[in-house]
Amino acid sequence: QVQLVESGGGLVQAGDSLRLSCAASARTFSSYAMGWFRQAPGKEREFVAAVSWRGGNVYADSVKGRFTISRDNAKNTVYLQMNSLKPEDTATYYCAVGSNTVTIRIVGGVDYWGKGTLVTVSS
Repeated sequence: QVQLVESGGGLVQAGDSLRLSCAASARTFSSYAMGWFRQAPGKEREFVAAVSWRGGNVYADSVKGRFTISRDNAKNTVYLQMNSLKPEDTATYYCAVGSNTVTIRIVGGVDYWGKGTLVTVSS
């Protein structure tokens, strides 16, 4: 069982930056792919970004060039640096664990979820 705890959400203005963190409990954290999803009210949960255990990254087109995912295996932590935030980025952001950066990009391919952290971007 892997426990994930997100932090860093909050209320910001459009154009601001925010960094989310996700701390994982697993001793084998470094062998997993890690990712972030988000879910806006009334919408389906969608993939945002993922990083492989080697550090290779993939992004949704909607965040490419603005968001950066990274991981620190020594701290069992994955980060999501969000720059140039837009009101449409408003959502609850969920940390995710999966086998690789291909399968983790779909909801059904996620093995473990965090409880989420709310990000609100005002215009």
